[in-house]
Amino acid sequence: MNSSAPLAGYRVIELGQLLAGPFAGCMLGYFGAEVIKIEPPQGGDPIRRWREMRGDTSLWWRSLARNKKSVTIDLKTGQGVELVRQLIDKADVVIENFRPGVVEKWGLGPDDFKHSNPALVYARISGYGQNGPYADKPGFASVCEGMSGFRYVNGHPSEAPVRPNLSIGDTISGIHAALGIALALLEKQRSGVGQVIDVALVESMFNLMEAVVPEFDGNGVIREPSGSTVTGIVPTNTYRCKDDKYIVIGGNGDSIFQRLMIAADCPQMASDPRLASNPGRVEHEAEIDAVLANWCASQDSTLLLQKLDNARVPAGPIYNVEDMLNDPHFNARGLFESVEIDGEPLKIPALLPRLSRTPGSTRWPGGELGGANREILGDLLGLDEQQLDELRSSAVIL
Repeated sequence: MNSSAPLAGYRVIELGQLLAGPFAGCMLGYFGAEVIKIEPPQGGDPIRRWREMRGDTSLWWRSLARNKKSVTIDLKTGQGVELVRQLIDKADVVIENFRPGVVEKWGLGPDDFKHSNPALVYARISGYGQNGPYADKPGFASVCEGMSGFRYVNGHPSEAPVRPNLSIGDTISGIHAALGIALALLEKQRSGVGQVIDVALVESMFNLMEAVVPEFDGNGVIREPSGSTVTGIVPTNTYRCKDDKYIVIGGNGDSIFQRLMIAADCPQMASDPRLASNPGRVEHEAEIDAVLANWCASQDSTLLLQKLDNARVPAGPIYNVEDMLNDPHFNARGLFESVEIDGEPLKIPALLPRLSRTPGSTRWPGGELGGANREILGDLLGLDEQQLDELRSSAVIL
């Protein structure tokens, strides 16, 4: 383990499965924490089998479970619960993303460790939080994204709201959990006492909603979906080019707008006093957008982007993953890391933020189910081979 990593020396017990909790654990492990992932012996985390596979393991797993030590324990058994209890007593952090109340039924809730491990930082991720009238509802990211207000502003007016083709609610919640854990560990250095972090998927997405609340409360305005634009900021949009590729142009600064319209062979709009500031451009958005759409449709994206770069106008292509992998800037910035799976290389994304002195790293890809059983249950908890064999024969571990 890299002893200079910012979270080196911290031990994390990751309970739960799928995405929000595991992504938080992935971030902590990337920056040096020892992450012990508890998986059910019967198949492990479902993401091991989700989406694109290589052999009997998903490619997603190799990225999401990087730097983690997989331990199989059946939490439906008393022996399994006792093993997890012992691990938590030796840990600094717990991450769980079960429905509220589940870990309490097992006797593994935060209150169960107040005396045995008072310095424990306990992060809880659920759909709607640990209390309130919706706390018991199943918390799927798709539903929580809708209730947060995030989905409402996505898409085109008068059409069904759209979602990104990603589980963004889970990932954003995982980032919130990792941030909360880092803050709690920092505070613990002063107090010596741990605390509970309550992360809700709906609230994590709600945290992205910028001025939506004050604009409604102050002026009665409901932010509506606006396609590929942003309400109240003009021009910023996505345009189709002659080669059927899309580019994004952000020309909403006053001087930037002037340079943009000159580059678009429309100098009269650059000097039009009606369009000199953003309020006027918002009023004449349709006129501006039509000019830019026609200009982009008449030329290939590569040529347009070069013209916009020359004019110092923020613009860029819409990339797919192949474009990203081939881009020299992405590669120069080290956004991809290479791991080895059964002798074959596999690229996975680097994790951010980027730290200059103590950066994170991928030390190993997501491994096999129960691959750390002997290390953690044997070396850490002190179980001998006979005890491990008895647990295997009882199906408590794999």
